[in-house]
Amino acid sequence: MPRDKLLTSNVLSKQSEIPVLISIRQVTKKFGRITAVDGVTIDIYKDEIFGLVGPNGAGKSTLVSMLTTLTKPDSGEIVISGFSVLDEAPSIRKMIGFVPQDIALYPTLSGYDNLKFWGGLYGLKGKLLKERIDEALSFVAMNDRARDKVNEYSGGMKRRINIAAALLHHPVILLMDEPTVGVDIISRHYIIDAIKNLKNKGQTIIYTSHDIEEMELVCDRIAIMNAGRILKCDRVDSLKKEAGTKSLKDVVLEVILSDNRKSGSKLNRV
Repeated sequence: MPRDKLLTSNVLSKQSEIPVLISIRQVTKKFGRITAVDGVTIDIYKDEIFGLVGPNGAGKSTLVSMLTTLTKPDSGEIVISGFSVLDEAPSIRKMIGFVPQDIALYPTLSGYDNLKFWGGLYGLKGKLLKERIDEALSFVAMNDRARDKVNEYSGGMKRRINIAAALLHHPVILLMDEPTVGVDIISRHYIIDAIKNLKNKGQTIIYTSHDIEEMELVCDRIAIMNAGRILKCDRVDSLKKEAGTKSLKDVVLEVILSDNRKSGSKLNRV
């Protein structure tokens, strides 16, 4: 049995009654001579917040990009709610919301008008579009600045509008790639609070971050990645209990350092 299947088998047996929303099987993606994702196998369950953590170049963003259908795997299979990323990408795109690392907003438009634009692309219009915009703005606590131009926002405010845009069409799955990178402490508070509220509503979220303490706050399970591989995957409390520590950061560091020692590679910044 492949290594990733062995790593996930215990988790799957514990959650056998929870529907699998995303099934990833032996997925590999290469860019030239670089293997960005190397034979990854994992299941992601409905209504959970699933975290991907690892150093720069671990393969987190590439894996997320394949889940969005923006990047195709070279081999293996990804099935999302019964649809294949290789053959049924349009159906998958309708059910996902994507919060990228880069800000995807028009700087000379207001936050409201940006949301109006993105909502129109999702097919929303009229009263429903207005209701969804107001709902999304309230969710990220940006109602009072909605009519200001994006180029007048702080970095954290831009990220909050970025998140609001991804929520307009009520996605089944929300993919968040480093959603708090470079934000101030106040904006980070609002973003984390919004994620916790989504969790309480049963939103399925895939979350990547370098901030391990942040992931500990929001994630149900995490997968520790390094050099394109998943080294360990389990519930946050189970990982800490197994390692005999109260700190998830200690667990992640030890798992990655151990893998680097075995492979002879150098540790990147986690």
